[in-house]
Amino acid sequence: MESFIVFIVLVCALIAAIIKLGIKIVSQSDIMIIERLGRFHKVLGGGFHVIVPFFDSVRARMSIREQLVDITKQQVITKDNVNISVDGIVFLKVIDGKMALYNVEDYRRAISNLAMTTLRSAIGEMTLDSTLSSRDQLNSKLQIALGDAANNWGVKIMRVEISEISVPQGIENAMNLQMKAEREKRAIELKAEAEKAALIRNAEALKQEKVLEAEAIERMADAKKYEQIALAEGQKTAMDSINSAMSNSKFAAEYLLAQNRVLAFNELAKNTAKDKILVPYETSELLGSLSVIKDFLGTKKDANE
Repeated sequence: MESFIVFIVLVCALIAAIIKLGIKIVSQSDIMIIERLGRFHKVLGGGFHVIVPFFDSVRARMSIREQLVDITKQQVITKDNVNISVDGIVFLKVIDGKMALYNVEDYRRAISNLAMTTLRSAIGEMTLDSTLSSRDQLNSKLQIALGDAANNWGVKIMRVEISEISVPQGIENAMNLQMKAEREKRAIELKAEAEKAALIRNAEALKQEKVLEAEAIERMADAKKYEQIALAEGQKTAMDSINSAMSNSKFAAEYLLAQNRVLAFNELAKNTAKDKILVPYETSELLGSLSVIKDFLGTKKDANE
């Protein structure tokens, strides 16, 4: 009886072990390569799977997340014979697990070595200035070169980044001096351009000022001309009126003389000097002027009536 119980327990344990061997749970971020009797059978994605125990076996488990591969820092000679140190990072992702497993022994190491050789070749065709200023172009060139080879390994190159480019200290000092000279040259050119622009603006302002002055003088001359014309026309009208009045009345001329005498006398009377004594030259003439004005005004009034 005890032997039967032990047998049952062993059978149950064997069945549990077989079931465990046949059940595979794969993470969402991984894939599993299954071989059947030593040959590739299928690729298991994320989730629950059942395989045939003893016939099927797990050959490899791979991550399908984006991975980083370092490009080891190395010495590279540029086209103009400058020795620089370069390193970088390759971002890749496994697209086909079967090709990544069977077409290359270690795809990460293969891509790292290929990146180093491709980097040497690319920088060898570029000068130092081009290498430093065209890093994006260098990244694109490396990505294309690595992508062509990685396609055969079931791997996709997402991007390549050159993280650091180091130059010898002597070259760096010379580059700093060159950049300083370029900045000083540019500052001098900008200053010269600014001074030139200032001179042009001042000349334009002076020209505009002269034009405005000339226009103002011309307008003042026109105004004075119109004033003189209007004054002459007024004087002509006044002379015509005086001539007409003198033709119509014999007292007109005497009236004008008498009016001027009275106005002159009034101006003298307005003087506030205390030591002034006003004595008409001929009092009778003044009185006569007043009588003439009276007679003229009376005559003019009768004429109007």
